[in-house]
Amino acid sequence: MKALVLNCSPVRTGATAEITRIIAEELSSRYEVIQTCIDDYSVHFCLGCRRCHTSGQCVQEDDAARLMGVFAQADVIVLVSPSYWADVPGQFKTFIDRCTPWSNTHDPHASIGSGKMGYAVVLRTGGGMYECERLIATIEHFFGHLEILRAGSLALCNVEYLEDVAPRAGEIRKFCLSIGRDG
Repeated sequence: MKALVLNCSPVRTGATAEITRIIAEELSSRYEVIQTCIDDYSVHFCLGCRRCHTSGQCVQEDDAARLMGVFAQADVIVLVSPSYWADVPGQFKTFIDRCTPWSNTHDPHASIGSGKMGYAVVLRTGGGMYECERLIATIEHFFGHLEILRAGSLALCNVEYLEDVAPRAGEIRKFCLSIGRDG
């Protein structure tokens, strides 16, 4: 079985990247782990042309389909996202917009396969949970339209810098124990 752990931040060395690394490490004893970063892919903005609504394919040629191929390979998908102004980073939102060809909102649509379990891990610099809940809702909405089972989430407040992650590592590892086991 395979697990995809996606750093939804373009920053490869910060807190989100470290949380992604911890999760990938924890899952590696149970899964073949694919760890990647949204910034490993070049994804263009959606054109809004809606041609995918009738063809199930996007007219653009970039890395959106390649990343969806990685989603298709995985049995478990863990999306790790920081808060950028109370929502997911723009690079990840652009990718979500480009996934309309795989969305169950129209037919025909492409598919990444069924039975996948999705998890959201979100972090923010402040202490209030509202922002984390918004990010989780965005990710879970995305999962729903791709027909990925929304299987769990972890919200981490007061995490801004890399050094803020170490004190939370136990909490992250404990969450990892539930991944793939509660669906």
